[in-house]
Amino acid sequence: MRVMVAMSGGVDSSVAAGLMLEAGHEVVGVTMKLRDTTPEERAGRSASCCSPDDLMDARRVCDTLGIAHYVVDYRDLFRRTVIEPFAADYLAGLTPNPCVRCNDHVKFAPLIERADMLGIDTVVTGHYARLDTDPAGRRRLRAAVDAHKDQSYFLFGLDQAILKRVAFPLGGMDKDRVRAAAHRLGLPVADKPDSEDICFVPDGDYARVVEQVADAPPTGPIRHVDGRTLGQHGGVHRFTVGQRKGLGVATGERLYVVGVDADDGAVTVGPRAALRAGGLRAAGCNWIGAPPTPGQRSRIRIRYRHRGVDGEVFADGDRALMRFDSPQIAVAPGQAAVVYDGDVVLGGGWIERALAVSGEAPRAMEGAAS
Repeated sequence: MRVMVAMSGGVDSSVAAGLMLEAGHEVVGVTMKLRDTTPEERAGRSASCCSPDDLMDARRVCDTLGIAHYVVDYRDLFRRTVIEPFAADYLAGLTPNPCVRCNDHVKFAPLIERADMLGIDTVVTGHYARLDTDPAGRRRLRAAVDAHKDQSYFLFGLDQAILKRVAFPLGGMDKDRVRAAAHRLGLPVADKPDSEDICFVPDGDYARVVEQVADAPPTGPIRHVDGRTLGQHGGVHRFTVGQRKGLGVATGERLYVVGVDADDGAVTVGPRAALRAGGLRAAGCNWIGAPPTPGQRSRIRIRYRHRGVDGEVFADGDRALMRFDSPQIAVAPGQAAVVYDGDVVLGGGWIERALAVSGEAPRAMEGAAS
């Protein structure tokens, strides 16, 4: 079988290519050029993924494996579908997740189209996730065996048409086994460190990226949940629900961001208790198989590193209401809420708002319990 491997230049995608070659497949490596070099990278102060150095590493791996390597220029697509929405979300008072959007709009459908042009059936990536088929013949997305590396959260937006065309050979491996395979295969990136940063924010300065992409962000007051105005801020894009540091106010109590209102530029802060949420409403939902039955018991993850909380899910088309068994902290609008049945990803959506805990009505959640 001919397969196309999306090669980032990191150890995971490189091992995926090597394993597919060992399994007897004809392998073609493809690297997506998503962005230009940042000033930090030119100065040697950063080494995030998708950099020009990564492109060269991918080429070296392909040379080592003896497979063809192609580079495709997706910079315009990446900017339109990932970077610009990232900035727009922050300006709207949301907390975006660009990695999910990249998977939905850049990494899979465009590569499958390119695979079709080359007469290739399957696109392979180095994601830590697993796939199988349910009794009805539908593809199922499952969490990886390595819970620490599991990336199924980022893949909830994929549909059946895409899942039938992809493969994730690392889903049954932990990172130590992947590193060992890289050494066994003689890959030049075997000891390359993992990148944890968002690729186009290599120094972690989200605010600077937003300011480079968009117009002047809304400024306004910083208000306590009790109604007091504590100060002024320089832009809503500098704040996200749950944030504790860098608030720019001092009151003698530990404060957190509990709400961001881009319409009037207000940032609401309060004690940790004000972050408690009893559930959420989500929009833009994608259900990989059949939608959850009304009130279906599920495990709900509200951010990537969240371990998940048991609760009930009520789906209505592309919208959903999710109620938690126990209150959760910092349910941030704009993040993804992903629903699991055991280790199977049912789907998920984008958090619109948090719901108040029963019997509580923090100011930031008033009116959200209906």
